[in-house]
Amino acid sequence: MGAAQRTVNMRKTIGRRGPSGATIAAILVLVLFAGAVGFGVWYAQRSAESAPAPAGTVVGGIVVGDPAARHTIDVYLDFLCPVCRAYEVQSGATLDELVAEGTAKIVYHPIAILDRLSSTQYSTRAAAAAGCAADAGVYPQFAKLLFENQPPEGGPGLPDSRLVELARQAGAPDSIEQCVADGTYRGWVENSTDAASKAGVNGTPTVLVDGQRIPLTDQALRAAVQ
Repeated sequence: MGAAQRTVNMRKTIGRRGPSGATIAAILVLVLFAGAVGFGVWYAQRSAESAPAPAGTVVGGIVVGDPAARHTIDVYLDFLCPVCRAYEVQSGATLDELVAEGTAKIVYHPIAILDRLSSTQYSTRAAAAAGCAADAGVYPQFAKLLFENQPPEGGPGLPDSRLVELARQAGAPDSIEQCVADGTYRGWVENSTDAASKAGVNGTPTVLVDGQRIPLTDQALRAAVQ
């Protein structure tokens, strides 16, 4: 048998032995990595789905007013959004009036779509703090203070210590500090933001009356509840 034939036979023998140890090790690494990534995604989704929600919430929103009121007004907002602040200045008093007279209940949806415009995820932190305020029964007062003290886009936003100060000013007890520091409702904010996106909300503010989107004017708001 010549040298050439021995080389061919050796290659055939190696081929029958199957993948090399290095190849198997590489495959195992890829499988383990894919499994770890899959578990991480599943665990994150499971954690978000099981996140606690503030008291008095429905479908990601904080209910203000009589649950049995004839009309339902959904307001989607981001506390870093300048137009949301302008809408509060323009129509906040009208919303309060509709609640006070029992014409409508307001479902406020604090969401976080502008985290990219702050260096500290201010939208998420502020919305989570609003959840703490809802637990304390002072959401409306706290939300107004957040808009009155709204930081500019592109900066760090208000620190947690300032959020706590505003919550106390709104009437929350001292225990709210722990709720804000722990980020108790960050998962709820994530869920609310995802739900808003799935519902077709692609910007803030978005206002719906009885499920129908309306223009962002006081006249449209009043006309929709006649």
